[in-house]
Amino acid sequence: MHLPNDIEILKGKVQKILNPVRPTEKKGTKTEESFVCSAKRTNAGRKLPPYYLIYFLFVDLLGYENLGRFEKIAWAVPIDCNGTVYFLEHRKMGMGLFATNRDYQEDECLEIVKKIKKAIKVAHPYFEWFANNSAKRSKLNVLNYSERLYGRYEFLLTEHKKKIEEAISWKNETQHSDNLWNAYKLKRESEWLALSAIDAFYGFTEHIFILASILRGQLLTGEDVANLADKNWASKFKECLDIEDNTVKLYYDKLITIKRQIRNYMAHGAFGKNGEAFQIHSGAGAVPLLMPHQKGSSRFSMRGGTEFREEEAISAIEEFMRFYWDSSNFPEVLYIKSRLPCILTYASNSTYKNAITSIDNMRRLVDHLTGIHDRAGDMDW
Repeated sequence: MHLPNDIEILKGKVQKILNPVRPTEKKGTKTEESFVCSAKRTNAGRKLPPYYLIYFLFVDLLGYENLGRFEKIAWAVPIDCNGTVYFLEHRKMGMGLFATNRDYQEDECLEIVKKIKKAIKVAHPYFEWFANNSAKRSKLNVLNYSERLYGRYEFLLTEHKKKIEEAISWKNETQHSDNLWNAYKLKRESEWLALSAIDAFYGFTEHIFILASILRGQLLTGEDVANLADKNWASKFKECLDIEDNTVKLYYDKLITIKRQIRNYMAHGAFGKNGEAFQIHSGAGAVPLLMPHQKGSSRFSMRGGTEFREEEAISAIEEFMRFYWDSSNFPEVLYIKSRLPCILTYASNSTYKNAITSIDNMRRLVDHLTGIHDRAGDMDW
């Protein structure tokens, strides 16, 4: 990485704000492990900004010493303030400012935290530069939110089915007008839930298609991931699955039609699907003006294309989920279900490429990374 030309000017501004906080002298300053571990967390330190901003500010930008890892400590940076040594540490219980005699040092710690907050605001251009340069490389994780997104889809789908059953029950009870009205209301609510479940499905699959593309070695840098994230659902599907395969193509054709006629209808103010928002004035009365196509010279029509009812759409979506998400034919799904982040370094060095050749290989990689992830989370070095 090449630092920006004005980095020294920025460093000078930051250090001026931090003054009298400065690096500790390496000679005559007691920074051994026993001293680090005996320091106590201060109340002031609980108001510090996120740990990574503090690390980049002091270690990367200003060049302060990082003492490394200790038991339950990820990193420790000693600082000097008016001749007293303090420690900025990222421990198992979070980021903190630590002192050897906190009862007498709390006031000074408050001042240190205030200065750090101001310094981080001034150093904002450095963080932006660092983030933009990092995105061009493969030393990145892409977080895996599949469980949460799938949970939303599954919840809405379950509630939709419950409403349908309840509506049928009311309708079959008697033909009393109250029962029919209750059945109608429940049916309408089931349709709303179906629309929400469909929307949740497309949000969920957009996410997992990106993760799968990383695992397949098609996305190697942060910019690659961001570029695909900016594209539409169809592009993400095609990046993940081969639509030259006849089976995959059948699923794609159904799902892209559902997306256009149902999901887009809901997302764009009801000006889609069956064209409910338009009517033509004519001698025959008000007749529907449909929007079967999003673009092109034949964007409007008086006849719709293939129209999906919500129930048909839900059925097609469930079919695809059984084919892809619930089957054991796609090793990348095993990894995504593990909730592990996707590590772009492993995409670029063929770790994922080797693992995706079989379910067994992928399971071994998942088990290995899960162990590392658990130990790191516990700071069990």
